[in-house]
Amino acid sequence: MTKTSWNRCSKLAVACLLVLSLAAAPAAAVSVGDDDVPAESEVDKQVTATVTLDELYQDPQLESWTLAGSTELTDVTWTVVYYDQTGAKVGQDEFDGQNFTGADISAADGTSDVEVTVTGTVPEVESYSYDPAQEFTAMELTQTREGGSSNEIETWTAHHFTSESDEARTALDDARAAIESASGANTQEAEQQLANAVEAYEGGEFNLAANLANEAQTKAENAQQSSETKQLAMYGVGGLLVVALLVGGFLYWRSQQDSYDKLG
Repeated sequence: MTKTSWNRCSKLAVACLLVLSLAAAPAAAVSVGDDDVPAESEVDKQVTATVTLDELYQDPQLESWTLAGSTELTDVTWTVVYYDQTGAKVGQDEFDGQNFTGADISAADGTSDVEVTVTGTVPEVESYSYDPAQEFTAMELTQTREGGSSNEIETWTAHHFTSESDEARTALDDARAAIESASGANTQEAEQQLANAVEAYEGGEFNLAANLANEAQTKAENAQQSSETKQLAMYGVGGLLVVALLVGGFLYWRSQQDSYDKLG
């Protein structure tokens, strides 16, 4: 075998080994079972989010690890409950504060599933955004291992709002729906007014945003009505032309019949 052929075979062997090693690599060590996390909530309201973790030891070399969590909720309490394979509770930890660590997960303890619950107050909105809507981190869970390495299990976010911002958002949604419904009509003015409303919303001027959005909705509805009126008028003109052609054709036919009678 030549040197060139040998090099090619070596590279092929290395590539095969790499593919096999990737295929044999273990899946993520933790999976999320059930979760009950609110999709949205009003600022200053107390909420509770619960997540269940299972398949805790998919990596056979990882028989124990530590769970850590964080949230942007305030006045926070965490509860971590450990269950065995029969569903029986085998332990419980409680933590306070937006961040916790030290929840030890170990196969030797018989832990098969872990339920994590966080309770706290929805934080203030630092920056408003219409699309996508502003969100905060309700819960983030991380797996940490001996030696300091870690990987994120999952992060859950939720939309937060005030009563004023929610009313403004509703007006924006209604305006956008009206513009979309007026497809085919000239909605340029409505779209510009909606853009102004969004800018006011993201600037925290919710009364102005709602007023501009209502005006945008009215403009869109007027544009749609005007478009439908013009379309009906065109249908009417078209109908009259058809009738005129039919009447003209009939009169022409009658005139031809009269001519035949006179010749006869």
